[in-house]
Amino acid sequence: MLFIEYPKCSTCQKAKKWLEEHNITYTDRHIVEDNPTYEELKEWQSRSGLPLKKFFNTSGLLYKNMQLKDKLLATDGMLVKRPFVVDGDLVLTGFREAEWKEKLI
Repeated sequence: MLFIEYPKCSTCQKAKKWLEEHNITYTDRHIVEDNPTYEELKEWQSRSGLPLKKFFNTSGLLYKNMQLKDKLLATDGMLVKRPFVVDGDLVLTGFREAEWKEKLI
């Protein structure tokens, strides 16, 4: 399982703690230092069946300041919703404990 996060993000920290408490192993990836590529995002969005909007960090300052409401850019990891889990065909964006429990345990 790939866990994509921004380590300073409190939601990412909460999600990581949850994974560890449930003994779920993962490979950690820093979203800024190793930004998802356009190809990765396109593939994950396709696998997930989620609308494209679910992949944007729409509450982030960068998203708002750049007025990116209708654009897809894979140029800055801070634009991508996080944390982000990829495990085969399973793709989860954001941390919603009930959903993670249902899908990962």
